[in-house]
Amino acid sequence: MTIPPFHLAFPVNDIAATEAFYAGLLGCKTGRRAEKWIDFDFFGHQISAHVKPEETAAASTNQVDGDNVPVRHFGAILPWGDWHRLADRLKAANITFIIEPHVRFKGEVGEQATMFFKDPSGNALEFKSFEDPAQVFAVA
Repeated sequence: MTIPPFHLAFPVNDIAATEAFYAGLLGCKTGRRAEKWIDFDFFGHQISAHVKPEETAAASTNQVDGDNVPVRHFGAILPWGDWHRLADRLKAANITFIIEPHVRFKGEVGEQATMFFKDPSGNALEFKSFEDPAQVFAVA
């Protein structure tokens, strides 16, 4: 099944710091840009960062499997090996994790590797992975 790319626009404080984070650290290619926004190829999807500092307030959290998960977040589901390589790269870059890389729901339906961290504007990102891709939409 081919999945069409999604588009997400989100607020940031500063274009240069955003580009350094998404293009530099995460390896996302840059797309179109203007003075107040920039597009990225976010693992095959288009995200658009718009300078709007007043919109970058911290997200509230909900409990999920013992973790305080930011309610407002976005990210990507990566292949198992890619997820581990990204986790290692982020650790080497001394990223502060909201939720450290670990496996959630171990031994249960929906078992997944997950990690949460923030971009320079405080937007929460989650990257996850499933050893068994059939578990992505599994119901307990």
